[in-house]
Amino acid sequence: MKKKLVSMLMATVMTASLAACGETPAPAGNTPAQTENGGTATAASDVKVGVILVGDENEGYTYAHIDGIKKAAANVGISEDNILWKYSVPEDESCYEAAVDLVDQGCKAVFSNSYGHQSFMQQAAGEYADVQFVAMTGDTAAMSGLSNFSNAFTSVYESRYVSGVVAGMKVAELVDNGALTDANYDADGNVLIGYVGAYPYAEVVSGYTAFFLGVQSVYQNVSMEVTYTNSWFDIAAEGEAANALMADGCVIIGQHADSTGAPAAIQAANAQGKPVYSVGYNVDMLNVAPDAALTSATNNWSVYYTDAFTALVNGEKIPTDWAKGYSADAVAITALGSAAAEGTQAKVDETIAAIKDGSLHVFSTDSFTVGGAKIDSHKVDMNGDFDNEDEEDKEAIWDGYFHESELRAAPSFDLRIDGIKELTAE
Repeated sequence: MKKKLVSMLMATVMTASLAACGETPAPAGNTPAQTENGGTATAASDVKVGVILVGDENEGYTYAHIDGIKKAAANVGISEDNILWKYSVPEDESCYEAAVDLVDQGCKAVFSNSYGHQSFMQQAAGEYADVQFVAMTGDTAAMSGLSNFSNAFTSVYESRYVSGVVAGMKVAELVDNGALTDANYDADGNVLIGYVGAYPYAEVVSGYTAFFLGVQSVYQNVSMEVTYTNSWFDIAAEGEAANALMADGCVIIGQHADSTGAPAAIQAANAQGKPVYSVGYNVDMLNVAPDAALTSATNNWSVYYTDAFTALVNGEKIPTDWAKGYSADAVAITALGSAAAEGTQAKVDETIAAIKDGSLHVFSTDSFTVGGAKIDSHKVDMNGDFDNEDEEDKEAIWDGYFHESELRAAPSFDLRIDGIKELTAE
């Protein structure tokens, strides 16, 4: 689960986001209009929105939210002057205090972008019933009993899978060109790849598994090591983690962490002649790893915020759980780097088309095993009691695949599949 702890340096930003299609907002004017569901529409120019951010514009994940919010506000007609920002808010009581302050300033909706903010947002929602609260990447809204509390995330596992396809194409090229040595293979003859993760949460597990399966869809004989930094943002720790994975022989390193630490370390090794390449997250990493960056998995947050702002203006409830992916252009990968293998773009286009038309399911149970066995059942915890199964837990596997982010917005795929070695988090 997610998000997140602090900020970082970024020189590059996400590629242009695609504006979302939503319902037409209520027309500007001074007289509120009654909506079909009994809510009261408000002139967009009168809507005030509060935003609580764990970082600022210098940190990739938070920058993506800021960019998405500004684009969505322009789409719907909300003035930027009516967006009140709270930057670098810790995942503690400070979040609750920030939320209350935004309500006091007249905000009719308050959004936070970090998983650690969730309990404080829920607390505020319980006290201010006439204000809508959204805890991004959270997982308790559906069970909270609060009609004004919501969760949202993108189906970023889809773009992680596609970024894995990019990595798989590169692995196949390296093998075909004879660029690898014995040190780049494990004892079973599988090419070694790595992944820098923040925490062993379902969100990270879902992401690295999708990435791995994307690689395997192109080149089957790979094994992956995952190491954790125990921080969403730590440039030094992420760089050290990448160095450790490269020392083990990994030739592709993905990440679910928010800094440029890993790509920068990989670029340095690549410049010394090592056959190693980076797949980033949130933003294009070509500025820090021009020779080593293959692509990055990204979120297009403007799609979600356009939907949410449209509901707000129309006097409607913001969806309790929202998660969309390629079908709504809510996720993407950044432009391919010059190191990408020949034919990669065509393979990427083919893969995205298959995800969109439903012929490809990222977590097809035919594509992985756990302990050597195929999995045909897995329950998702729906009430936050992760240690015990109960009647609220719901089956996530049917029709031959794990239905990620369909039972709730937050990722819930937490199976540890064969072929991935999860190194012990300290």
